Order: sequence, then structure tokens, then C-alpha cells
Amino acid sequence: MLIVMRPDATAQDIERVNDEIRRRGWQPHAIPGETRTAIGITGNPGAVEPEPFRVLPGVADAVPVSQPFKLVSREVKPDDTTIQLGNLVLGSQKTVHVIAGPCSVESHEQIISTAKAVKKSGATMLRGGAFKPRTSPYEFQGLKGDGLQLLAEARKETGLRVITEAKDTATLNAVAEVADIIQIGARNMQNFSLLEAAGELRKPIMLKRGLSASIKELLMAAEYVVARGNTQVILCERGIRTFETMTRNTLDLNAIPMLKALTHLPVWADPSHGVGVRKAVPAMMRAAIAAGADGLIVEVHPDPPRAKSDGFQSLDFSEFDKVMTEVRAVAAALGRDVARLD
Repeated sequence: MLIVMRPDATAQDIERVNDEIRRRGWQPHAIPGETRTAIGITGNPGAVEPEPFRVLPGVADAVPVSQPFKLVSREVKPDDTTIQLGNLVLGSQKTVHVIAGPCSVESHEQIISTAKAVKKSGATMLRGGAFKPRTSPYEFQGLKGDGLQLLAEARKETGLRVITEAKDTATLNAVAEVADIIQIGARNMQNFSLLEAAGELRKPIMLKRGLSASIKELLMAAEYVVARGNTQVILCERGIRTFETMTRNTLDLNAIPMLKALTHLPVWADPSHGVGVRKAVPAMMRAAIAAGADGLIVEVHPDPPRAKSDGFQSLDFSEFDKVMTEVRAVAAALGRDVARLD
């Protein structure tokens, strides 16, 4: 149920609605809009009778919400959610942002040189894994705390915002101290303890789609975060497992327009993991922007063949620079632009 308040509703009117929701044992969630406030209800076991709310002072209407994902649904909030990150605005339909960097932070020289290169080519944010959940326990697991400090140094030197992954609740707070955006990876999309803990933070979260997750399951995972009060969630399509074996995953471009229709949250794409083949990544970057993605997260490494992880899907500096020119051309054809820090 969504309680829509009148534009002239007072703070007392809103609190009266909140009190009535709590009295019934449910939870109210204020959703500010451009001209009026709406209040979402969660915790109700079934349908909510609208009439008791429609008669309260300041209420314009009480509207049933048909989707099981409530707070992230466009039914509840028709306007796009934007995320303010310093002077950057993420989620704007007009402006595309690009995150670029290595799969893993490997050394000071590697991360600083990459940060400078991707900034020069037009990225506004730097990615790099400090804590790496890997399929095999014998693969490189990241530099952990030292990796976080190197990311902080790269941000200080270049001005790029930083995104890195928290692999569990034990590493979440350490990551939150350094990262501008916390990534919750595909393997953790349904780690409900981690989602709930991320919901207690007031810091942007990038939630990646699980390897075999449906669009609905991705939205329900986002609901865990938003229901705890953190509305700064970015959804990321990063490829799913299908019967196809010629690529690492199948980048589900269908998901981008579907998600844009179903949710007000920003929707990004990860072509690197989505296809897992370096030569195909540029085409998928262009295609994701054409499909309406709000941003891209791409793996870039100074020497991909020597990368400690995901070198086979990482672009080198010249490849990234070339495709960024192409991405800007695709965005311009659709009346959009690609943000730059300068």
C-alpha cells in the first residue's frame, strides 16, 4: 500500500499516518517527491484496506501496490532516484557515468597508473577489489586492508571516486570507511545478513545481479537494503549463466529496459563480467548505453595478460580510451552525454 499525501499536508498529518501504520504493527517508509510525500507500508501480511487511511487528514489517496518489491517499485516512486556523490549525480537519464579499473588492486604502481589513465579517458570513478571472493581458495584473494589504502591514495591523487567490494559483514565497515560506493557482488546478492547490514549504512550500494538470479530476485534483494532505510542503491546487470559456453556469461541486455520500467533505482551494466571476453567488451559497452543503462563498470588493467585476476576480460589503456570515444558517440545519438571529472 502507498499512502499519497496532499501537497499541503503538514508534518503533523504525515506523522499521524505513520502512527496509524505503526499501531497496526507495520512499518512506514517516507518517500519524498518533487511536490508531495508518499508513505510506503511494509510488514503487512496481506492486502491493506485503504479506507482507514483515505479518511485521515492530509491524505490524497491510498493506492495498492501490486509488486512484491514495494519500496523499489515505480508504483511507489515514479520519479528516478538519483544519488549525489560529491559533485557527481548518478542515475540521471541524461548523463552516463563510467567506472573503470582493475579487477584486483595489485600494487601502488598498478592502481595509480590505472587511475590516471582511466580518468584521462573519461571515467569518473575507479574500481578495484581489495577483498576478493574467488571461486578457488588458491586464487589471489586481494590485498585486503592494504588494498583499501591504495584505493584511498589513488582517489587523493586523481579525484576519482572509489568503488570496491565488501565480501561479507566482517569486511563491510572497513570497506565503508574508504569506499564512496560499496559493491555487493553477484555471489552475495542473496546474502541477506550483508544486505541488511548495508541497509543500515547511509552510503551508496551497487548491487550486482546473481549468476542465476531473475530480475524479480534482484529487485527483492534491493528491497532488503531499502527497507532498512538506505535508498542509495544502484542495480547492476553483470551477466547470467546460460547454456552458452563461448562466453563467460550472457549479458542480459533485456534486463536494462525491464529494470528501468519496474524500478526507480539507477541501472548499470558490467560488460566485462557480462561477456568475459576482452574483444567483445567494447561492443557490449556500446550496446548497454543504447539499451538505456545509467552507467558502466569496466575492467581496465595496464597489462591484462599479467593481471592477477580477470585479465582475459580486461581492456588495456588504449582499448579503453578508444571505446570511450565510441560510448560518447552512442550516448550523443540518444541525446545523452558521458560525464567527466574535468
